Amino acid sequence: MHRADRGMGGRLSARQRYCNNVPYVVVDVDSDVAAEQVMAAATDFTERRPELWPNISGGFWQLHERGPTWAEATEGSPAVWARERYEWSDKRVVGTTKDSNVWQPGGTWTLTAEPRNGGGSHIRVVLDRRWKGRGWLFYVPVALFGEQMFRRNLQKTLDVLRTQRS
Repeated sequence: MHRADRGMGGRLSARQRYCNNVPYVVVDVDSDVAAEQVMAAATDFTERRPELWPNISGGFWQLHERGPTWAEATEGSPAVWARERYEWSDKRVVGTTKDSNVWQPGGTWTLTAEPRNGGGSHIRVVLDRRWKGRGWLFYVPVALFGEQMFRRNLQKTLDVLRTQRS
């Protein structure tokens, strides 16, 4: 079973998340933003994507190909970038690294958004990557602060989505 397939309640210790020198970061957020709105943003591969995801540099983002339930894009910034193939269903998006300046091919970025009783959503983001080259420079910061960093990035997107619905 892929680690991203664990149930929403399945938490790993810091040691488990960084065994074998592999960053495995899990971020769980409860939000007032509807799961459908989160998934619409996660699967929006129009020129609006960098606006929806503030950690993506608008001048660097590039869509390569797109189908009904998949897209291939280069995202990030000149400092950290990845070309990824995204595949999605109703509640889940998985981005698989094809090429990157810091990640080996095959690592994944998974976002799951499920409705919460009473409205809003529960969102889980799982980063399951393998370092390469100068990517190793990010090992310690990601090991120590990865969860907070990725939570903050997700919160920026949720803030954008909140302003769009009001």
